[in-house]
Amino acid sequence: MLNRIIEKKREYVSKMVLPEDVKLVKRSFKKALLSPNRFVALIAEVKKASPSKGVIKADFQPEEIAKAYERAKADCLSVLTDEPFFQGKNEYLSSIKREVSLPVLRKDFIIDSVQVEESNRIGADAILLIGEALEPEKLYELYTEAAEKGMDTLVEVHEEKTLEGILNIFTPEIIGVNNRNLKTFETSVSRTERIARMIPDGTILVSESGIGIKEDLCFVKNCGARAVLVGESLMREASQQKAVHALFGETGDE
Repeated sequence: MLNRIIEKKREYVSKMVLPEDVKLVKRSFKKALLSPNRFVALIAEVKKASPSKGVIKADFQPEEIAKAYERAKADCLSVLTDEPFFQGKNEYLSSIKREVSLPVLRKDFIIDSVQVEESNRIGADAILLIGEALEPEKLYELYTEAAEKGMDTLVEVHEEKTLEGILNIFTPEIIGVNNRNLKTFETSVSRTERIARMIPDGTILVSESGIGIKEDLCFVKNCGARAVLVGESLMREASQQKAVHALFGETGDE
């Protein structure tokens, strides 16, 4: 599936016309993760659909979802902008940035410099770079370009060998472990436990995918994760605000 997505993204890049710059204020994704509202920082995801599960949220109102996450004291947001596979749009990110004060990660499959500039123009505070989708040298090039434009980067990996290759080139400030196998779509938070041993001191570890209950949060926290990225388990609920409170074992009002 990842290969299919990347091939489609190459077609997109070859035809892409850069949007106008929305000129929205940049916020620090990294600082928000370092000063969480709870025992582990929450990156709450705004996602309509996925290739493996289809439509997750039929009544999809991205701005309202983002505001619900903010009321529930999420630390950051992740917004899907990939259209062919996740039914996302760049406009979702820009409109959300206008409505909330949380840092926003652009969740997409970025493989080219032009997408880094596109991310900057639509208002992203941070971008995702996937280790399994890029050679380490190319990843570092895009990582550096994002930093020059004032954006943080979440460098995501699934395999130990992928992280090893990246660390041979540079040390990212934020590393995410994708607990979902992008080939089989199976998830296991034990993936975070295995890769956490390789994370350099001073790097922020984010556990992504497969997190649905407070016990999962405690498990990855004990493995060394300072943040979690949670999407599907929150998006499937009728109220995203209540879903966040439930995830942390809280009782929260609407």
